[in-house]
Amino acid sequence: MKLKLYTVDAFASVPFTGNPAAICVLDQWLDDSLMQSIAAQNNLAETAFLVAKGTASYDIRWFTPLTEVPLCGHATLASAFVLKNCLNEQAEVINFDCASGPLKVEVSDQLLTLDFPSKAASATKIPDWVSNGLGAIPIEFYQSHYSMAVFPSEEIVAAIEPDFAYLSKISDSTIIITAPGKGHDFVSRFFAPAFGVDEDPVTGSAHCILIPFWAKRLKKSELHAKQISLRGGELYCKDQGDRVKIGGTARLYSEATIHV
Repeated sequence: MKLKLYTVDAFASVPFTGNPAAICVLDQWLDDSLMQSIAAQNNLAETAFLVAKGTASYDIRWFTPLTEVPLCGHATLASAFVLKNCLNEQAEVINFDCASGPLKVEVSDQLLTLDFPSKAASATKIPDWVSNGLGAIPIEFYQSHYSMAVFPSEEIVAAIEPDFAYLSKISDSTIIITAPGKGHDFVSRFFAPAFGVDEDPVTGSAHCILIPFWAKRLKKSELHAKQISLRGGELYCKDQGDRVKIGGTARLYSEATIHV
């Protein structure tokens, strides 16, 4: 079987920045084990698989090298980029259905904007694994579909060197670290070693938590964010109550044919 595979840098304006995702558009679903094997071979944070279901409407699933995940922002943005720029999708709004519910991506010129569910975070006691795994103690800690540790400055977030071997043994150790930014409203980093992703370059789904948190704290609905991983990525964010908008640009890196 031959399949087309696209690699796209999401939340990137120039090559070799942002978060790379592999995109595979299918006529029908493959066996889960085969999709997992393709994702493992790609060895990127996520590989997205799409199946068309109607006009500008697609089912979407995402796999890390180790497992399927219920929500992924950067690979959804990359999927919309492939549909528009490589597969002649004409719609300005592309709809996706996934395990986390309906999603959509709005396309305006080069900007792609995710419309995702907002996720509230609840303050809680800092677990021991956080300070042990990060080598730093946050000033606040929150729990949502990911954990979130808040630090006082961008410099501290940038300097943190996690113990990935330790964190990979903690099943619920997927964590956002964040702080106010110097040139941005806020900055963040994201670690998920238990899912085969030590540090994710740019994480759209993390901003479902970050946007409402910082919008409330900074008392503004529109925010400019940066994920300060080694590759880095710019995100243009808007809090809309029960939804958030996460905008960015993307660059095509490769088109390939895989044989499975």
